[in-house]
Amino acid sequence: MRHLAFAAGLLSATAAMAQTPELTVYTYDSFIADWGPGPKVEAAFEKVCACDLRFVGVEDGAALLSRIRLEGARSDADVVLGLDTNLIAAARQTGLFAEHSVRADYDLPVAWNDPVFVPYDWGWFAFVHNAGFDAPKNFRDLAESDATILIEDPRSSTPGLGLLMWVKAAYGDEAPQIWEGLSDNIVTVTKGWSEAYGLFLKGEADMVLSYTTSPAYHLIAEGDASKAAAKFDEGHYMQVEVAAKLAATDQPELADRFLQFMVSDAFQSLIPTGNWMYPAVMPESGLPKGFEGLVRPTKSLLLAPEKAAAIRDQALAEWQAALSR
Repeated sequence: MRHLAFAAGLLSATAAMAQTPELTVYTYDSFIADWGPGPKVEAAFEKVCACDLRFVGVEDGAALLSRIRLEGARSDADVVLGLDTNLIAAARQTGLFAEHSVRADYDLPVAWNDPVFVPYDWGWFAFVHNAGFDAPKNFRDLAESDATILIEDPRSSTPGLGLLMWVKAAYGDEAPQIWEGLSDNIVTVTKGWSEAYGLFLKGEADMVLSYTTSPAYHLIAEGDASKAAAKFDEGHYMQVEVAAKLAATDQPELADRFLQFMVSDAFQSLIPTGNWMYPAVMPESGLPKGFEGLVRPTKSLLLAPEKAAAIRDQALAEWQAALSR
């Protein structure tokens, strides 16, 4: 009888495990790093979903779309988290993403009503440097200076693509000349943000392409006020990061629950000191102390998704041509 009871219990436990739904979310590596928001997001969502939330990381945001394109409808992903407005048009054209049912009162600097892509944070790109460094005040000054910079590849990284859009939005047809001037300032081009920022912290260059919010990490998490973001005269390009569910997901309701959870206070309160960006929905507690002293651009630049998609190839060709000389 004891053997029968043990066997019955084992079968019951196995059945329960088999019935636990799994939600697979593709995102970028820094989101699920030990110091990123991913581990806390996983724990918080699993408390309310009766499911297993599984994150799968890739190097950076732009690589997410490439992977989804490659895998197509056969992808294991139920949700992709980490695209941005520069990639929305291309992502929509794949036909691989489905409409969501999310409702939220966003605290974004732009109006948002997209039926497919749900924003979860936003920020401004900036070059981060050590405090005390005499940073250039615009791209022209940077190109004419001896300052060295680390940037990310626009083909695999959303910050890298954001830099292309920043230069193009600020200078238009003069962008090739700007890149030609910047080419000898660039120490290296990395695949993703984490690698570039790590090299900067090791002293490999004077500045790194990151965000105006990056110094907050050092100040709040490390008590270190030695980092600053350069404020550029041309204005700063914005990034709005988004997530979306896959049309081929076998967990559509659970995917919608995750997207709705993503704009809840439980998730959004983790963004400022987890992803070190501005939250898409202001947490009940507001922004943490340390954010009030961050650089605030006097001008924000942002191309509409369709415009960004239309000029991407040209901007990439200009960048490649300048760096190959």
